[in-house]
Amino acid sequence: MKHSAHTAAMVMGLGLGTAAQAQTELSWWHGMTGANIEMVNAIAKEFNDSQSAYKVVPVHKGTYPETLNAGIAAFRAKQPPAMIQVFDAGSGVMMAAEGVIVPAQEVLKKGGFSFDKSQYLPGIVAYYSKPDGTMLSFPYNSSSPILYYNKDVFKKAGLDESQAPRTWPEVFEAARQIKASGASNCGLTSTWLTWIHTENFAAWNNVPYGTLDNGLAGTQVELKINAPIYVQHFQAIADLAKDGNFRYGGRTSEANQLFTSGECAMLTESSGVLGDMVQSGLNFGTGQLPYYEDHGPQNTIPGGASLWVFNGLSENQYKGIAQFFNFLSQPPTQQKLHQESGYLPVTMAAYEAAKQSGYYANNPGRETPILQMMGKAPTANSKGVRLVNQPQVRDILNEEFEAMLAGRQNAQATLDKAVQRANQAIAAAAR
Repeated sequence: MKHSAHTAAMVMGLGLGTAAQAQTELSWWHGMTGANIEMVNAIAKEFNDSQSAYKVVPVHKGTYPETLNAGIAAFRAKQPPAMIQVFDAGSGVMMAAEGVIVPAQEVLKKGGFSFDKSQYLPGIVAYYSKPDGTMLSFPYNSSSPILYYNKDVFKKAGLDESQAPRTWPEVFEAARQIKASGASNCGLTSTWLTWIHTENFAAWNNVPYGTLDNGLAGTQVELKINAPIYVQHFQAIADLAKDGNFRYGGRTSEANQLFTSGECAMLTESSGVLGDMVQSGLNFGTGQLPYYEDHGPQNTIPGGASLWVFNGLSENQYKGIAQFFNFLSQPPTQQKLHQESGYLPVTMAAYEAAKQSGYYANNPGRETPILQMMGKAPTANSKGVRLVNQPQVRDILNEEFEAMLAGRQNAQATLDKAVQRANQAIAAAAR
C-alpha cells in the first residue's frame, strides 16, 4: 500500500526515511578482545549485508564479568540489549534468573525456525541446555583449553619441538629443563586458573569438582577440589613459582602476553586465542590439555561464551534475533568463526565441512579441542560445572591461588580455605 502525500510529509518531517523505519536494530553486547573483536564486527557486517530488515550492532562492554554485570544492570533498568554474550561461568547465574531470559530454542521458533539438537555438537549444546534438553542460549564461541608451546625455546632447551608434553609431570619436567638450560627463565604460565586447573581439570581427569554432579543435579553443592590430586597439582605449580619458573599473569587471559612476548615457553589457554597466536608471529605448537595418567583423559567441558536473549523485547526483535541465530548456524559462518578464531564449530555440519575440506589435515592441532570434548561420553564428573554463583566462587578461588603463588601458603592450605569459603558462599546464594 502506498503512503499518501500527507503521510510521506510527516515521515520526512521527522527526519526518517522509510528504509530506516523498516530496519530493526539489534544490539549485541559482548566481551571479546583482540582478533576476536574483529571477528564479531565481521560477522555482524555479513549478517547486515545479507538482508535489510535487521541491523546487528556489536557493543564491547569490557571483560566477560563486566559484560555480565552490565547486562544485569540494564535488565533491571528495563533497557536490556537484544543479545548479551555471557561467559561459561555466568551460565548458572542466567539459568537461575527466573523470567529474565527467553530460551534460544523459543526465540528460534518465534522466527519460524525449528530447533534440532542433533545438528549441534553434543557437548556444547548440552552445556547450555536444561536437563529436559531445552537450549537456553546460543553457543556463539565455544572453546576448550589446550597447551601452547614455543617451538624455538623447546629446540634451544633440547626438547622435542615437534611434540607437546602429554601429561602434567612431563610439562613440569619440561619447564625445569627449559630454565636449567637457559633457554628461558619462565617455563610455564596459564590463563584462567579456575576454568582450566579446577573445572576442566576435574572433567579431563574424571574426578569430582563438587557434589551433586558438580551442580547439575542441584544447587546445594559442596566443592571437592581439595582432594589429593588437586593438592599434588597445585603444589607442583607453587614449587615452580618459587623461582619464577611459573609466572602468574592474572585471573583471566592476561597471561597470554607472557607467552606471545616469548617470556614464558608454555601456556595453557583457550583454543579460542589461536587467531591471536597466529597474529603474534610466534613459532608455536599446540597439544591437548595435559592430564594425569592414572586418571585421564576423559573429556573437557566448553568454555567461551554463549548468546542470551532477555525477556521483554518486541516480537520483531525476537524474529530478527532468530534470523541472526540461524545465520550463525550456517556452515560457512561457523567455518569462518572456527578456522579464523580457533573457537569450536557448534554444528556437526560445519565440523564435517571443515574435515572434508582438508582443513584439519593441513592444520595439525586444530581438531584437538573438538576431539577433547567429543572423545568420550561424559561422566558425572565431566558434564560440566553449574553453580548459582560461579563468578563469585571463581573470585574466592583466585584470591587463595594468589596467596599461594605469592608464597604465603602451601597448596593444601590454599585448597582447604578455598573449599571452606566457596561452600559458605554457595550455601548462602542457593537459599
